Amino acid sequence: MVAFDEAFRRQLRELFVWRRDVRRFRPDPLPSGAMERLIEIACLSPSVGLSQPWRFVIVEDSARRSAVVEDFRACNADALHSYSGERAARYASLKLAGLEEAPGHLAVFADKTNDMGHRLGRATMPDTVEYSVAAAICCMWLAARADGMGLGWVSILNPARIHEVLEVPESWKFIGYLCVGYPQKEFDRPELERANWEYRRSAKEFTTRR
Repeated sequence: MVAFDEAFRRQLRELFVWRRDVRRFRPDPLPSGAMERLIEIACLSPSVGLSQPWRFVIVEDSARRSAVVEDFRACNADALHSYSGERAARYASLKLAGLEEAPGHLAVFADKTNDMGHRLGRATMPDTVEYSVAAAICCMWLAARADGMGLGWVSILNPARIHEVLEVPESWKFIGYLCVGYPQKEFDRPELERANWEYRRSAKEFTTRR
């Protein structure tokens, strides 16, 4: 087993601390092969039964990107109507996607019909397929930050429309649309915390002993 020293563990914790959901990107292009390297790291993530259910679509076509942006705008407008008063005003002021600025677009899906792993571990909890893909995205998120890049997970989208725009198999479940690029600035707090939308709580609030 490879041993990691205290200095490495401190740096690893710093990586966790400084990971951010980035919405504001510089226009600088990504280095050649950057997206592919992030995907390779994501594929090192654990998956239920070693099923490796993740499916990645690098979105480069400008028309498809524009269609995703339009879908986000429509879904975001609908979401705004679900709030009222001060909360609605706050929501309207939030920047919730970097789709138009980020040089890299990546759609991530879970192939629920995938038979790799021979369905081990899925009989009682079939949703572990999607959990596996979410874990892969988290690995990619940290790897991007370690390379000085930012990643933003856009969830305000219509999955059916994304399937249509990207022409992927119906059996693939949409998990997330990721913006990848270089952040305009580094902040010591998440953007939603700085906007007074929510704040990070102590781990003690989420821990129970039995």
